[in-house]
Order: sequence, then C-alpha cells, then structure tokens
Amino acid sequence: MLIRLFDLQIINGQEYRENSNTRLSRESTIEAARGSFVDRYGNVLVSTDMSFSLEMYKTKVEDEQLNASILLMTTILENNGDTYLDTFPISIEPFEYHFESDEKLAEWKKKYKIPETASAEEAFYLMRDKYKIKTDDIQDIRRILTIRYGITTIGYSATKSISISDEISRESAIQLQERSQELTGINIVKEPVRKYYTGSMASHILGYMGRIEKKDLEELEKSGDTYEYKPTDKIGKTGAEKVFEEYLRGEDGIKQIDMSVDGTITGEYTAKEAKGGADVVLTIDSNLQKITERALVTNIEKIRTGGFSQRYDTKGGAVVVTNVKTGEILAMASYPDYEPELFYNGISSEKYKEYNTNPLNPLHNRTISSPYAPGSTFKMITAIAALETGVTNTTERINDNGPYPAAHHPACWYYNSYKRGHGPLNVSGAIEKSCNYFFYEVSNRMGIDNLEKYARYFGLGQKTGIELYNERAGILANRTITESKGTPWMVGDTLVAAIGQGYNNFTPVQMAKYISMIANGGHKIDLSIVKNVVKSDGTQVPESEIREFTNKKLGLEGEATEDLQISEQTINAVLEGMKSVTSDEGGTAHSVFSNFDIVVGGKTGSAETTNGDVNAWFVGFAPFDDPEIAVVVIVENGGHGSYTAEVVREIIEEYFGMNVQQITETMSAETETEQFT
Repeated sequence: MLIRLFDLQIINGQEYRENSNTRLSRESTIEAARGSFVDRYGNVLVSTDMSFSLEMYKTKVEDEQLNASILLMTTILENNGDTYLDTFPISIEPFEYHFESDEKLAEWKKKYKIPETASAEEAFYLMRDKYKIKTDDIQDIRRILTIRYGITTIGYSATKSISISDEISRESAIQLQERSQELTGINIVKEPVRKYYTGSMASHILGYMGRIEKKDLEELEKSGDTYEYKPTDKIGKTGAEKVFEEYLRGEDGIKQIDMSVDGTITGEYTAKEAKGGADVVLTIDSNLQKITERALVTNIEKIRTGGFSQRYDTKGGAVVVTNVKTGEILAMASYPDYEPELFYNGISSEKYKEYNTNPLNPLHNRTISSPYAPGSTFKMITAIAALETGVTNTTERINDNGPYPAAHHPACWYYNSYKRGHGPLNVSGAIEKSCNYFFYEVSNRMGIDNLEKYARYFGLGQKTGIELYNERAGILANRTITESKGTPWMVGDTLVAAIGQGYNNFTPVQMAKYISMIANGGHKIDLSIVKNVVKSDGTQVPESEIREFTNKKLGLEGEATEDLQISEQTINAVLEGMKSVTSDEGGTAHSVFSNFDIVVGGKTGSAETTNGDVNAWFVGFAPFDDPEIAVVVIVENGGHGSYTAEVVREIIEEYFGMNVQQITETMSAETETEQFT
C-alpha cells in the first residue's frame, strides 16, 4: 500500500493531477419532450418546443477572472434582449434601496457588514469592493454585482448549478457557446417548453401546467405513481394535462459533462437517452370547437345588448356537441375561458388576481362542474316515462284548460301569460307547445319513482365518466331527498320535477348524453373526450387500458342502471314533438330554423333560479332522419330558451359544411357579376 501511494503521489503525481484537473465530471438532466394534444384530425393543439436556459456552476478561478466572465455573459444577454438573475437590492441612477421595511434593510446591512448609516450609493461601492470588482463603469459594476450577489445568496457548487436565466434567445445561446473558452462554469441547457397553439381555445378541456408542489406529490403517491419528480419539474395542474400526466410526461435522460477545474467544458456524452411522452388524441374537431366558442360568445353578447328585443345581464354559458352514435365529444365550450400558457412559467400576480376576482370565474368549467335546473328540456324524459309505464299513449289528448287541479294548483306558462290553456294535446303536441299542464297530469299518474328510473337511465343525476377532473353528479329529484330529512315526498314535488324544476340540477355534459340517447333511439352510450393515446414509439395504448386508467385516476366506479328497452313508438313520438319545436309555426324555435336546409329536432327551456335569474337552454340534434350530432347550450340568465337556438344553428351549419357552401355560392355569384359587367 505504501509503495502504491508513493507511485500515485510522487512518481506519477503530476500526471494524475493534470488528468484530474481536466476530468471534472457532472451530470445534467436531458428533459423529455412532453407529449402533445391533437384533435381528431391530427391538428396540433398543444405541443413542446425547445428553449434555451443558462445555468452556472462554481469553479476554481480568481475573482478577476470570474468577474470578467460574468460581465461578458451579462453583456451578451442584454445585447439580445434577454433577462437574467437580478436580486441585488440596490438600483442605480438614482441610487435607491429596495426592501420591504426598514427592519429588513437593517438586517441586510448587518449581514454584509455595512454601516447602519450607509446610503444606497455607499453600500453599492462597499459591495463592489467586497467582490473585488475593478471596473469604474457603474453599469458594468451592477451587472457583475447582481450575479455575484445572486450566487452568494442562493448558493451553488461544483455539482449544483444556479439558474442565470430560465429562457434565453437562440442568438444568446450561440454567442455564449462560441465564446465558452472565455466564460467560466456556464452551461447552456436545451429544454422543452409547453406551447398552446390555439390560445384560449379549449382551455377547460386541455387545462394548464405549473411547477410541482408538495400537495401534487402527495396526490401522485396516493394514486400509486412512483415516478421521481424533481422540485423544478412542471406537471399538469388541471384538465387533460393533469389526468394524463403519467402518459404525457415521458422519461428524462442523463447527459454527462466533463469540465476542467476552471469551468471549461472538455466533453459531453449521453449516459441515458430521454424518452418522449405519449400524444393524447382528443375526440374534438378543432375547427368545430373554434366555431362553437365563437357562437357562444356572440350569442351571450347579443342577449346582453338586447339583440333579441329584451336585454338580460348574462353571466356565462356552456355548449357541448356530441356524436350521438359513439358518444365522442366533438366540441365543448365554457365561457368565459382563460389562457393556459400564462401558467406555465408562473402566472403574474396581476393576471391571477384578475382571474380569481372575476365573478364569472373563468377558471371554472361550466360544462362538467355546474349543475343547472333543466327546465322544459327535461320534458322528453317525462314523456318517455309516461309512455313506457302506460299511464298515457301516443293518441291520448289531455286538455289544458287552466290551473292544474292538484297540489298547489300550478298553471302552465301559457295560462300565466294569456289566461287560457293550450287545449287538448297529445304527447308530441305537448313537447312542441311545452305544455306544463300535460306533464303535470302524466307525472301525477305515474309518480316520482318511475320518473326517477327513466331519468337515471338517460344518465341524469350521475357522472358521465368523461376524462376530466371535477365532474359533478348533479341532483336528480327523488323521494329520498325529502324523506332523509323526515319530510314526506309530496305530489307538488313530483309536478315541479316533471317540468325540470325543483330539485333537478344537471350539468351540460349530462344533458348532452341524455339528448344523444334520445337521438340514437334510446341506446346507452358513454361520453368521451379522448380518442386514443399514442406512445413515442408509435404504438397505441389499448382502449381498455385508457378507460381503466382514467376510472382509477378519477375515482369512478360506475353506477349501474337498469337497461331499459325504450320502444320505437315512444322514441318516435318524442322525436316528432322535438321536430315540431323547430319546424311547425307554433314551435318555440321555429323562427330560428324556419328556412334551414337541415331538419333539426330540438327543445327550448327557460329555467328559473332561486335568485330570480332565468337560465336559457336549447337542446337539439341533426339531421332529423338520421341523427349524427347533438348540441346542448345554456346561457346563464339568458332569458328565453329560443334565444340560444342560434348557437345550435351555427354549429350545425359548420358541422355539415353549410357555411362553406354559402361562401362558395356567394363567391360564384360575385364572379358572375364581374364577368357580366
């Protein structure tokens, strides 16, 4: 052992020392590219771009060399418009301290051994002397000071870097790399940055990302996720970004960096390749999503400004568009919305305050998290339950001749407005005229239990299982609500439930499932916002695995409901009533669809709230003979359901290409006019 030590230290000591000084090795993380979100046609909604950041390691150099290196580095950054670490609490021109209080200033002076009476200018030059900065240029002194001060207060070492700038331009990266021999301990890191290419579009579906916090780690561990996150990692915080975090994140790689003792990089190699995250293919059509959001905003503004003759102070809204045969969600909009990209690198306190103090709550997803009374849009459920239980049939006419003679003697809206009833109506006519009296009578005949059974079959009062957090189940009127409080269920409770009021409260996405099932003949469907997940090697994740994963992630167990076989005769009677709403002159939405080229089935609803507002609903499907899509729209305090029908019309126009046809016809007409002239 002694002979070996003599050989290492004396005989070959100089050679080994030189080798050691040029083989200082550090590990650096190669950030994995996060998976993208694309729409059903492959259009990229969210992806990962590469950005450059600058970090610095501690090296064994004298103050003079370190200061010169810092000055060169900061000059390059400033020349290219890049910002960098600046926590130095003294500004120049004029000299001023920047502390929260006199106590904080006193503590700082004591820590850095600066006289209590020292002015900001005197303290500035004392700090210059502390770090042995030789230049007399006041701007250069501060450039060096801010970095020297930062690495002193934050701390760094030969193996732990300090971040100088989170994002620098490509120009700075190139220039710093070219002059790396003059710079000590710097390392340029290429890292992925989340880019939301469509701005605020689909923000409530996509969600946003942010730096991982302790509560996030606890939540992930609770779900069984054993991935080792770093404190600087960013993860999905809301929406699909959060739900599919495990698929999207990928696996980081490791880069080995060899540096000399003075900080010069002598070599790099990849010790472990990074593995990119999986892409999540959504069911939405990005173009239809854009049109849906635009139509909703336009409609809300039109109602608010009195464009439908009466002005209402609208408070937000939501739209859901589905494929009635598959349950795929083609568009889903909640207004107001927000910009997810603002959260990625830390949203400004001003913008965050703006979002959180806005009474309309832009961060809230109304489509899945806001249950509303459905109003008259619920009447198709009452009609189906009445027909299927045999308390009425398709030919019976019930005479609406005034207040209903039971319970609290409620009257139809028509009687309240015109002091006369609708007269005799069958079930299809009752849907067309939205006659409350008819639905009071049939619900009184069959009772609340039958009404509840059929409403539950159509997915009301329970989560749809859509792959997003914070979906609410809503409330379906049933006798246990009152009986659990020691109060019997009353006939009056049944009457108001039958017309979509009382305890009934459902989310727009539940309503979309319900209308889709009516349009497809009464067959069960599961709603989904995710079409498939594609790994970085191109393989697809099995559909069963995705469903099992999301159910576990969202804590969904699935609520079993009786598989009711709705007769074709019942469905047809209800569909005919919905057709009359849009096609017959007496229909509540006839004025919107009277000259429409596609036959639409629909239903309006105006649901009163406890604070006196009237929420406006329209639910519809098209085309009538072979339904493909269903559309549900609600505008908070929108006044009348017929007001919102224009949103549905515009969405149907987009889906079936009618707007393109109109543009083509207009252009053709203009061309013919020009040629004639």
